[in-house]
Amino acid sequence: MKILITGGAGFQGRYLAEYLLAEGHEVAVLNTWSEKTEKNSLGLKDKVKFIWGDVAENEIVEKSVSGQDLVFHLAGRINIDESIKYPLKHITANIIGTYNVLEAVKKNNNRLIYTSSCEAYGGSDELINEKHELKPQSPYSATKAAADRLCYAYYKTYGIKAVIVRPFNVFGERQKETAGGAVIPIFVAKALRGEPLIIFGTGEQKRDYMHISDLINAYGLILKHPEISGEVINFGTGIATSIKCIAEYIAGKLGVVINYGDSRPGEVKGIICDYAKAKKLLNWEPKTTIWEGIDKYIAWRKNLKR
Repeated sequence: MKILITGGAGFQGRYLAEYLLAEGHEVAVLNTWSEKTEKNSLGLKDKVKFIWGDVAENEIVEKSVSGQDLVFHLAGRINIDESIKYPLKHITANIIGTYNVLEAVKKNNNRLIYTSSCEAYGGSDELINEKHELKPQSPYSATKAAADRLCYAYYKTYGIKAVIVRPFNVFGERQKETAGGAVIPIFVAKALRGEPLIIFGTGEQKRDYMHISDLINAYGLILKHPEISGEVINFGTGIATSIKCIAEYIAGKLGVVINYGDSRPGEVKGIICDYAKAKKLLNWEPKTTIWEGIDKYIAWRKNLKR
């Protein structure tokens, strides 16, 4: 099968590209160029067709989608703090970019798997299933909610073959640890340098953390079920872990202290995944606990030459 991954040089996209190649598919990647994405493409360049460009550019999206059997749309801006400072950048990448992909998919009759976000739900003290109201709390999450619903509208209006994936907090090896990165890589990097871990707010804010291997398994199952269309599917673990617990675990493992800072605006206080639909439709369940995943990440990071 010929498959395009938008954002295929990013964290999730690189793992997905490797998985699809191992499954025997012909893979193309559309991604904006930077020194980091160029570095991330090493090892794939001789196996994958790379197209350097922006999903906000309609012409390059249409050319990239043409001739493909399926499109994984992962591209977009993902940093909440950046979205608060520069909301238009997120609107352009996440909404206009998704519109361009949808128009190209509609024209070329491709199947689409769109990566939304649990952030579209906002926060809740209860398990969140796919029928939960969308209450985004930051410009980033609002753009993901808008793009999510735009995909569904194209399925209903134009009959495109689309599945909307709402992953909860994904983490794993090779994830960004610098400014704008994810909390587990940032904590581990700081701890390995002997620096204190900084918790914003009380640390009681909770997330449902899923290892990247479980998400890639989910993508693979959706790919193998072409009869599924028009569905929104959550993927997570059903277990919420506080930032404080994560910080204490990593600090204890690596021998550093924890400091506290001011709360961040737009931050969700708690969110937990109900993945019953994924289990029913795909027989999917997570296999890696957060603590197993953190241990794997620490072992990988210790061996990384930096």
